[in-house]
Amino acid sequence: MRLVLLAAATSLMATTALAAPAGCPTGLRPATTAEVFFGEDLADGGQVTEGDWRAFLASEISPRFPNGLTVSDVYGQWRGPKGAFVREPSKALFIVFAGAPEEQRRLDLVRDAYKRQFHQQSVLLVEQRACVSF
Repeated sequence: MRLVLLAAATSLMATTALAAPAGCPTGLRPATTAEVFFGEDLADGGQVTEGDWRAFLASEISPRFPNGLTVSDVYGQWRGPKGAFVREPSKALFIVFAGAPEEQRRLDLVRDAYKRQFHQQSVLLVEQRACVSF
């Protein structure tokens, strides 16, 4: 839930990026990219530990996206119902889809697993069309 308001703001910025690029520059190809944000605060007041995250990455994410991904520590905040900022350390996952039809379903499975395992109300997803090169 902590990232829900951030999701609304981010989705406003991302909607213009969802359209496929008119044409990619030479050397780049069109692709879909995904950014996924996993809050680390737990409902009981604890936090997802680095060990918990690495185990989740190894068991849930890496097997579904073996071609590669990037993870970064990030800081998230949103304005709570009483107007105060709620701040939360988070992990950001960045993936460039290879174009397989089941990739979106695999990403949904990852998000659902995180919500279930760490009792999260939401996991923010931002998808965009981009031009990429490896």
